[in-house]
Amino acid sequence: MKGKPLEKKLRIYGYVVIFLLALLGARLAVVQLFNNESYQTQAKENRIRLLPIKAPRGEIYAAQGELMAGNEIVYSLSLSYLDSNKQKMVVDNLLPLLQEYYPEVTREFIEEKLEMQKIRLYEPITILHDIPWNLVVKLEENRQELPGVSIVVEPLRSYPQGGLAGHVLGYIHSIDQSELQNTAGGEYSINSLIGKSGLEKQYEELLKGKDGARNVEVDARGRPIRDLVTLEPEAGSNLHLTLDLELQQVLQKSMENTLAQLQKRYPKARVGSAVLMNVKTGGILAMCSSPTMYPDDWKGNISSKRAEYYFPQTESYDPMQPGAVTNRCIQATYPPGSTYKMITGMASLDKEATNPSKDYVRCTGNYWIAPYIKCWSVHGNVNYYSAMAGSCNVYFQEIGRRAGPQEIIRVAEQFGLGAKTGIDLPYESSGLLPSPEWKKEVSSILTDRRYDQLRQELEDKYDDLMKKAKDQEEIDRLQIEKENESIQLEAQYRIDYNFNTKWQAFDTFNMSIGQGYNDYTVLQLTNYVAAIANGGYLMKPHLVSRITDPEGNIVKDIKPEVLKEIDVKAETIAETKRAMLAVCQAGGTAHFLFYDFPPTVQVAAKTGTAQTGRAGDNPLKEFHGVFVAFAPFDDPEIAFAGVVEYGNGGGESAGLVARDVFKHYFGISNYLESSEE
Repeated sequence: MKGKPLEKKLRIYGYVVIFLLALLGARLAVVQLFNNESYQTQAKENRIRLLPIKAPRGEIYAAQGELMAGNEIVYSLSLSYLDSNKQKMVVDNLLPLLQEYYPEVTREFIEEKLEMQKIRLYEPITILHDIPWNLVVKLEENRQELPGVSIVVEPLRSYPQGGLAGHVLGYIHSIDQSELQNTAGGEYSINSLIGKSGLEKQYEELLKGKDGARNVEVDARGRPIRDLVTLEPEAGSNLHLTLDLELQQVLQKSMENTLAQLQKRYPKARVGSAVLMNVKTGGILAMCSSPTMYPDDWKGNISSKRAEYYFPQTESYDPMQPGAVTNRCIQATYPPGSTYKMITGMASLDKEATNPSKDYVRCTGNYWIAPYIKCWSVHGNVNYYSAMAGSCNVYFQEIGRRAGPQEIIRVAEQFGLGAKTGIDLPYESSGLLPSPEWKKEVSSILTDRRYDQLRQELEDKYDDLMKKAKDQEEIDRLQIEKENESIQLEAQYRIDYNFNTKWQAFDTFNMSIGQGYNDYTVLQLTNYVAAIANGGYLMKPHLVSRITDPEGNIVKDIKPEVLKEIDVKAETIAETKRAMLAVCQAGGTAHFLFYDFPPTVQVAAKTGTAQTGRAGDNPLKEFHGVFVAFAPFDDPEIAFAGVVEYGNGGGESAGLVARDVFKHYFGISNYLESSEE
């Protein structure tokens, strides 16, 4: 009797199992017959990953074909995805081997790299680029203890000229997560090195080329199993520059030597920048920013010692540790000092407020209108030419007064001051061309901010006093005192606001001699002088002359571009050129630099000694040396501008660099040979 119920139950269970198997079979049939293609595609997509093969970056060449940035085949260390236990073991074994060659590589450094790998588990992460052969051998010897570690042979950027034109070329460095997320189309991988500054950044899209790829089969956890199809990479386009390699060498070598000599008298003179430009095309022939950038420093993990060279760990700017990361030709701004006097002169001449040869101004050592700004000498009676030659502050304050601030500003704008030049480099600064409108806007903010603080201090003062008051009589007395002080404060606010926000006569006087709020880049000064030299055409500065594909075919020719034909009379510019010529003749402040040049190579120039405007500097003893020039006078070819921070006078600092470059350019002497003697 008991067997029959059990048999019945087993029969029921059997029917249920048969039903479930039939249901499963039916579902399987549907999948196989009707959804087969769809599921096969999904399965294939899940197990196949596309890994990039790095394309060689396009190469960069100087004007005569010399290689400035190329590629070399190197060994790089990468690590495939591992589970947490294995990963810890591998890192423990790997660190001692790496730190023998790279002391700055820490566990945190490697773990930071591995964190990026979580975005794409199937893609090995590059830990170090360009590792030495001895390290490769050690890693291979310890292969059993380093699962997932592999040595990859890849092309890597190389800079055969070292630090020559380092800021111009820029540098490449590891892509960060934000950059990776902002790139579309899978153009970059977690191991990509991309342009971060200079031409490397500006022309990243052209230089990077098109990465190849290999299809990799991965398991369910995203780990690689085997390679499938490989697509070869395509190299990037090549850049051919306007830079002349020899002139670049002269510019940097002369700047280095000049700074070394100046530091004996002026210890802070550790920074210099200069630009040499073709006045007819806007092509940059040489560009130097010192301290020098060495692009090779940035390809891998920059050491802490080198990081200090580029990014000094100081709370505020320290001229003794200036930092080398900034291209001071385009990113730093400086007061132009007396090199601005051509703007003031042209404003007065164009307005017909002065006659260059007939109108004389008497210099007795300081201007006769408050605040009685001094001249560096007593020049006596001077006209436009002799005042420019002797850099007379009194003369240019007077003709600046005659021209008026609006005309001075108009002419400065015409010559591109206070605006980006549009050069093909990133991070260019605009500089500052001050105006009454600008002063009102800025000064109103500063004045309001100052008085808001004073009002709050007044409130806090009386709140505290009233809390300590003994009785109502004392509170009433304090309230009256507070109201009286508040009335006085508001009256003073109105006085200060009206004075601070209004353009004053002394603002015009300061502007006329290149001081006050004036602040421009070295490149802007170069372009402004080049426009004087070429007769009134503001060119667009450029570094790339043509772009070619990997086979050498021209992709694009960069033609000279005129930004504007300057709205200043031709005779005004001609008179100003003659005044600049007088600076280099007997009695001029730059005569000592060019007195031995042949008559066929006459130089026109202007020296400048500019107050730094920096907090803590002595305005009577510490100056930036500024210098601008062009040559030859009769048919100008090149223009120069340079600044040496804390170099004192422009003639004794940046002017020395200009002299060396001009001598080499015109074949008067070979600086590269003479400087080695």
